[in-house]
Amino acid sequence: MTTAIFTHQDFLAHDTGPGHPERPERIAVVWEVLDRDEFRDLPRFEAPEAEVEQLRWVHDPAYVDAVLNAVPDSGHARLDADTVLSPTSRSAILRAAGAVCAAVDAVLDGTAKNAFCAVRPCGHHAEPARAMGFCVFNNVAVGAEHARKRRGLTRVAVVDYDVHHGNGTQAMFWDDADLFFASTHQSPLYPGTGSMSETGVADNIVNAPLPPHSGTVEFRQAMERRILPALEEFQPELILISAGFDAHARDPLASLNFTGPDFEWATRKLVEAADRLCGGRVVTVLEGGYDMVGLAEGCAAHLQALTRA
Repeated sequence: MTTAIFTHQDFLAHDTGPGHPERPERIAVVWEVLDRDEFRDLPRFEAPEAEVEQLRWVHDPAYVDAVLNAVPDSGHARLDADTVLSPTSRSAILRAAGAVCAAVDAVLDGTAKNAFCAVRPCGHHAEPARAMGFCVFNNVAVGAEHARKRRGLTRVAVVDYDVHHGNGTQAMFWDDADLFFASTHQSPLYPGTGSMSETGVADNIVNAPLPPHSGTVEFRQAMERRILPALEEFQPELILISAGFDAHARDPLASLNFTGPDFEWATRKLVEAADRLCGGRVVTVLEGGYDMVGLAEGCAAHLQALTRA
């Protein structure tokens, strides 16, 4: 078994308009990384479209219907100031969530050691009834519910090291003691959530906010002192990673100072935790990353940790 890749050409077609940070070039850069010699032979699978029922597990049905009806016949439609749909977006937003469900199946079936979902748009800001921050549907949350509703798991964890707090995932997990969400993120920064006092219904939410200009030392301390011990205590049956690379020092949307080795280290630590806790079951999902060099460096480091596990 090895690392499986789930992606689709339709992610390139999701058009957010000129000058938008969440642009098609992002997925093209990730594909370039995947075509490097060290990753070229990883098995690749086309991301299927998520079922509407699967989206409704975590999103209000009226919101799901409104989003699908908002896809324009021409031009662009805005779900909020930052989140844009084009005529070619429907397939992308459905496949971004569907990729995670398919990856969960592959890992649980034992056909893949672990899996990376190279998708766009990102999803961790999407709340039950609101699009936010480039995110339409909450891909990682849909995957977590797929593991529980279709695959019989009970306890699922999401660890998010995107530079922005995953407010949508936190909101969806808040009231369920069998769901765990942990996040390192810059604070203050959009969306303004993610304080250490936000702990969920059963201390199942763990936030480790980092001040601007934090780097390797602060990030690794947050992971080792807060995130990893809480994950161990939770005892998940599956770990999903919201893998954002916008904490990279080059990224224009924030001001943390991570480098490739930081992403490799964090991914490796989470894979090692999965080996101890849940038979190595890990599925990772692309979130942010808006500098193309930083995105490529972070993605390559992330994949190195997954493939060498």
